[in-house]
Amino acid sequence: MTMATTGSAKLTLPSDTEILMTREFAAPARLVWQASTTPELVAQWWGGKRGNVTLCEIDLRVGGKWRYVMTAHGGFEVGFHGEYREIAEHERLVYTEVFEGMPDGDSEPALNLVTFHEADGRTTLEMLTQVSSKEIRDMIIDSGMEGGAQEGLDILEEIAIERS
Repeated sequence: MTMATTGSAKLTLPSDTEILMTREFAAPARLVWQASTTPELVAQWWGGKRGNVTLCEIDLRVGGKWRYVMTAHGGFEVGFHGEYREIAEHERLVYTEVFEGMPDGDSEPALNLVTFHEADGRTTLEMLTQVSSKEIRDMIIDSGMEGGAQEGLDILEEIAIERS
């Protein structure tokens, strides 16, 4: 039986406007990709253990839109949306991301570059988020993003392993 690698995502800050999360999964890239791009699977992991995903829409094509909404355990709603800019199946996703709770005027989207590298049936996922300022980068970090991402990625790995 394949064992998951709980809590193993590594967060680094390559620049004042970038956040990089890197994590290895005990599953091939096609299964990590599938769990990352199939709405009913994303809905299972995206909220981590912090709430319930109430909406997960994915139009997986260049120019296609996506939107995820969850109700957090505190009872408030959290929503994000964006547009796919580049798609290379099982290898790379590039898309914009907008937090719907940002104050007016602070809505310049983040750009996410996600790569899937497979070796020996395991996949290393790199998620590079680029934002417009150090202040926005730090706000994202201070929001608890790392803990939520760890939880979600742990569940994503479990889903990918179950599908193998």
